[in-house]
Amino acid sequence: MLVSLFRMNDIDNQIFHPFVQEISQESIPEKFTYPFYYTPHPLCLMAAKELQHYLLTQIQWKEELTGGKMFGVLIVRNVVGNIGYLAAFSGNLAHSNVHPFFVPPVFDFLQPDDFFPIEEKQISSLNKTIDELQGNIHYRECKERLAEETERVRHTLDEAKADLKSAKAAREERRKSNPDDSEVETMIKESQFQKAEYKRLERSCKQSIASIELELNSFDKEIALLTAERKSLSAALQQQLFDRFQFLNALGETKGLCDIFAQTAQRIPPAGAGECAAPKLLQYAFLHKLHPIAMAEFWWGESPKTEIRIHGHYYPACKGKCEPILQHMLKGLDVEDNPLSRDVHRTTELEVLWEDDYLLVVNKPAGMLSVPGKINVDSVLNRMQRLYPEATGPMIVHRLDMATSGLLLIAKTKDVHKDLQAQFRHRTVKKQYIALLDGIVNKDFGVIDLPLCLNPSDRPRQMVSTEYGKPAVTRYEVLDRTGSRTRVAFWPQTGRTHQLRMHAAHSDGLNAPIVGDPLYGTPSDRLYLHAESLEFTHPVSGERIKVEKKADF
Repeated sequence: MLVSLFRMNDIDNQIFHPFVQEISQESIPEKFTYPFYYTPHPLCLMAAKELQHYLLTQIQWKEELTGGKMFGVLIVRNVVGNIGYLAAFSGNLAHSNVHPFFVPPVFDFLQPDDFFPIEEKQISSLNKTIDELQGNIHYRECKERLAEETERVRHTLDEAKADLKSAKAAREERRKSNPDDSEVETMIKESQFQKAEYKRLERSCKQSIASIELELNSFDKEIALLTAERKSLSAALQQQLFDRFQFLNALGETKGLCDIFAQTAQRIPPAGAGECAAPKLLQYAFLHKLHPIAMAEFWWGESPKTEIRIHGHYYPACKGKCEPILQHMLKGLDVEDNPLSRDVHRTTELEVLWEDDYLLVVNKPAGMLSVPGKINVDSVLNRMQRLYPEATGPMIVHRLDMATSGLLLIAKTKDVHKDLQAQFRHRTVKKQYIALLDGIVNKDFGVIDLPLCLNPSDRPRQMVSTEYGKPAVTRYEVLDRTGSRTRVAFWPQTGRTHQLRMHAAHSDGLNAPIVGDPLYGTPSDRLYLHAESLEFTHPVSGERIKVEKKADF
């Protein structure tokens, strides 16, 4: 059976875009895309290709698009059964939320006659006034004089205290020679006089500082009042903005941004929540009685310096901004199961490579958790607790990503666990990983030093940050180059989350993502990263132990 798909004449000025060709009913997916982990459906690839062609024709956006932006497509069926797609961009484009071809925003706060730009202008005016006051020449001079006078006073009082201490020490020496009563009385009066002089000096110094502070007070009070007013206006404006974002779902229910995020750990919606492509697409579909079929989002343009985004690659919806919203919006749709929730290793036997009464080393398969997570699937820790019910302590000494295979060190007692963790902390454990990279690495060896931290708006992705990142250092060596791929050995000197994956993919690292990396590269049958070698000191015998398991790729 074929579904009729009609091309619209003026596609640039339409929002519902029918496909050019006809497709079979059998090619339409039975369930809607699980938005946080997916392989784009062929219909989404077709729609994205048309959208990308449209983007290439928009010369006026060329510079902005070069800088990079996330776009999305949503395959929908209209009320008469026609199949087409909707398109959206995240954030705004060319300082506007509304453009032909794309769905409108959930709420357009950039409309010039709406409350947001009007009140934002008021806040900007306050910012300007505060900046002018803080930049006032007399104000700056007063601050400089205050700093100089404070330093002079500190130095003067320190010298006076030193003189008091010296005079006191001299009197103590004179007392050792058994002075007569007259001399003792003289020393007492001398001490009293010097202390009184110090008090007078201290009062004088405080008065000199107070006179300058008095000049500054009028400025500081005005700045404080304006700052408080700005804070109040900003909070009220933010709340107004949140209240305008109301999201529909497939059941016809509406829920506001604040109510949605009230159930999350952060409680308050993050900046930009509701402005991503996915919520825009679903909102338009529900408002216009279009049935969502499949969805995909892709990056267009250069990658940001902090994150890793590859031109033309598809990405899941972000966790920080979109996950709570989409959990509401997808109610009433038959959504695919999370692929990661499939317990593929429930019956997989863990290969034990080394074991004694105190510890063991196992070979974790790719796709198995090291420790239990949010999804209810088996993990190495669950397995160890079943196999060694008498064991004490946390058992798992270190972790590997779910997608990474290789050597994991397990402690059977609390004391052994504590010792091994100390070895990791002091970096006396040697680890070697093998990875297959999607790209050619020209240098034969080197060191990557890029500080990493969690991307708070898109967990569990990491980002490079010189301001917030923790030190992350990796030594590498190229083993071979075949076609467009490079096989490398990694020796991580630190143990940050996704360190090797980020250092491989980032443009300031090797600029070649690990093959099969769904977060920082292109998904495949698996992540081609394997913990091949592990060397440590046995906590009981003191023997140096080295265990190896060669990568099977």
